Formats: sequence, C-alpha cells, structure tokens
Amino acid sequence: MAMRQQDLIIAGRRQAACSGAVFDVLAPEDERVLAQVARADAADVNLAVAAARKGFTAWSALAPKEREAALLRAADLVAAHGEARLLDTLIDESGSAITKARFEITYTVDLLRTAAGEARRLYGDTFPNDNPQRLSMVFREPMGVVAIISPYNAPLSLLTKMTAFPLAAGNSVVIKPSEETPLTALALGELLVEAGIPGDAINVVTGFGADCGAPLTAHPDIDCIALTGSTATGTLVGAESMKRMRRCQLELGGKSALLVLRDADPVAAANIAAQGIFTHAGQICMANSRIVVERPVYDAFIAALKQAAEAIHLGDLRDERTQYGPLINRAATNKVMGHIEQAVARGATVLTGAEIERGLVIRPTVLLEPDRNSAVWREESFGPVASVVAVENLDEAIAVANDSDYGLSAAVLTHNLQWGFRAARGIRSGSVHIGMHAFQSNALAPIGGLGLSGIGRSGGKYSTEEFTELKWVSVSLEDDGS
Repeated sequence: MAMRQQDLIIAGRRQAACSGAVFDVLAPEDERVLAQVARADAADVNLAVAAARKGFTAWSALAPKEREAALLRAADLVAAHGEARLLDTLIDESGSAITKARFEITYTVDLLRTAAGEARRLYGDTFPNDNPQRLSMVFREPMGVVAIISPYNAPLSLLTKMTAFPLAAGNSVVIKPSEETPLTALALGELLVEAGIPGDAINVVTGFGADCGAPLTAHPDIDCIALTGSTATGTLVGAESMKRMRRCQLELGGKSALLVLRDADPVAAANIAAQGIFTHAGQICMANSRIVVERPVYDAFIAALKQAAEAIHLGDLRDERTQYGPLINRAATNKVMGHIEQAVARGATVLTGAEIERGLVIRPTVLLEPDRNSAVWREESFGPVASVVAVENLDEAIAVANDSDYGLSAAVLTHNLQWGFRAARGIRSGSVHIGMHAFQSNALAPIGGLGLSGIGRSGGKYSTEEFTELKWVSVSLEDDGS
C-alpha cells in the first residue's frame, strides 16, 4: 500500500487537524508506516460536534423512508465497491486475514440493510388512564449527537453497527476510531456521505485518547456515548457520562467460557473450540478463552484440540488458507506473552504454542489447568490463548463459567438439550450458544454483557432503542364548555 496522508472528516468534508499535527499508522504484519493521519485535538472535536449538532437538526427531520433509503444506498455502495475500496485497508491496517476482511465487508452490508429497516420501526405505545377522558401516548425520539468510540479488532463491521443504528434512529454522529485503525473509519465515513447522509451528520476525528477521545466524551453538546473497547477505557467513559447524566452504551471485554459436556464428540468439539478462540488471533471480545471440559471426554478433547491448533495455517494475509495474522501492535503481543509466561510459572502445562511464530504473530496456544487466579484465566488476554480445565459434572462447569468478573458470551457443546438449557439458564452472560462456540454475531441480536463486559445492548431494534429517548405525551379529551 502506497504512503498517503489522510485528513479528518468534519461536516462531510476532509480537512487537516487545526494544529496540523499527524501521526503514523503502522501495519501489524511488518510494522511499516501505511499512512500519516491527522491528529485531532479539542479544537477539532469542537468543530466536529458543532457540525453534528447542525446535522442532527436536518437528519432527524427527514421522514423514516428517507433515512432508510440513504442507509440502503450505503449498503449498495459497500456491496458494489467494498473489495476495491476497503479490503486492502482492512488487511494492512488491522492485520486481518483476507477471509476475515471479506467477512467484515459482507457483514457490513447486512448491518446497513438491517439498520435501514429499523428506521421504520421506532414504535411508540399507548397505555390506559383511570380517567377515560385522557389519552396517553409514548413516543421514541432521537437523542441528538452520539459520540462513537470504536475498536481496532473489527474496524469496519463494529464501527458500522455502532454508527448505522444511531443514524437510523435520527441521530448524528461524531466518530473517534481506534488510533490503530483510522483509515478504515475514514473510508466508511466517505461511503456514508456518498450515500446521501447529510455531511454534517457524519464526522470522523482521528487521534489518541487523551487528546481527542477525552474532550469528545466530556463535550457538553454530546448527548450519548457508544464505546466498544476495553473495560479500562469503558470505566473511564462511563464515569465521564455520569458526570452529566448522559446515556452510554458500553460493549467491553470478555472472558467467555465454552463448556464441553460428556456427551460431546471430542474431535468436533475441539474444532469448534479452536475456531472460537483462534479466529483473528483471539482479538475478539467473545472469544472462548476459557474451556471447561467434563472429565470423561477431557483426554480425547485436549488431544484433538492440540491437533486442531497445530493445523492452523499462519501464512501470508492474502492467502486464503491463512487463518489469522499478527496482533495489532507490539504492546498487545507483549501482554499476551506475559500472560502465558505467568501462567506457566504458576504451574500451567503448555499443550501447544506459547511461542512467537514471527513478528507479532503468536502461535495458537493451549494451556492446561492454569492457576484460577492467574491473569490468563481472570483477565482478557485478547490473543490466541485458550485455557482448558477439567470438571466432574455440569453443576461444577456452570460454577466455573460464572467464576468471572465478565459476562459477555458463553457456549455449551452437548447433544442433550436439557443439559444445554440448564447451562444456558445457569450461566450469567449476555448470550449463551448451544452447539456452537462463543463468538457469534447477528445483525438483529442484542449483543452486550454483564459485569465488566459492559452496559446496554447493540444490534437490531435493541440498538435503535438504546439511542432514543422515551417521551410521554398525554391529552385531555374533556369538554371545556366552549
């Protein structure tokens, strides 16, 4: 990819940062400089929020069919030009394997079309009054200007979900993407403007948390904040939101459990487990990094999981056989290797992996019976590392799954629906998947979690409802005698 400079998008137009500052965007695969991007600060945030406030007035006044049409045009643009305009950026900027990058483009089309439909489904309500001469109605109204802080792991599809549903509800947006993946966000912003969404309603400010993210989340004209990212960042954003009593929707970290019950086929279960943790090098908040196996199938399962892990191809990112590539940066790689080293020092057995393949690429790693207080078991590693423990029965498996401060996703592999539903009802998590791994996405599903995994839900009607306010309107029908 040739070197290029990228400016902010404010009021639908490209412009340099007020300070003229830029920063380098690096390719995780080889750490080369891909581009220089405008480094926004509080002055740029002020311009973007002012534009979004103006854009909200125009965008929210449109009929639902007009918002629907604009989002459908955006979907058509991505469907027609996504590979040409987005694929290389996704691969180079986020270190995505080509199959994962193509999935993001396809899923982005699905998200945009789903959000377009939601523009027509902002249903209100009525309820009875004790006084028959009074009528009560409940309306849903857009909140205003939504600040969106998006992550690096799925920089196209997650940003699309975070942006399209607030837009469908009539809000305007100011997007602050991860400083690791700003190029994808700028490309998506351009496509949304091309699709006919008023320019003032789409703003993208690129930069770092302290300089750009902090003034955005603290800005008095922001009405709602949506963040997908780490629990540490979410805690700061949530605290800032409460200072002004603003709504925030936070999709944060996970330490998802996968339960393998005694009736599961160990080879099939191992292949499912491997997909659920090693997709995109484990840089997925729903990845099933904790695997809890009933003892009767434990030995056969770990043998099959070792084989599945060692069969993963770690080649060129544009090779269809490559299953994952590098972690996003050196700090992330060092963190994951630190978790592995601590676990081994505390007694965990390395079944496979625990080594650097090349650069920032870590081999698929499986650890057996780690200390339950070690970082690899309790914290989000965000890397290709699975920890496996044995349990005696389903009740113990559920208890182990619940022994976590997180609660984003979980899964259970069994052919016994009674056992599956017992697990699904017993595990404290935003979602539980039976017969699948824990990493599942659906444009209509309410994605979100409990505890340190966040607040609120995103997807389908759950997103549009998150980004609307309820208003009770009552009418007196009594004759005033005139």
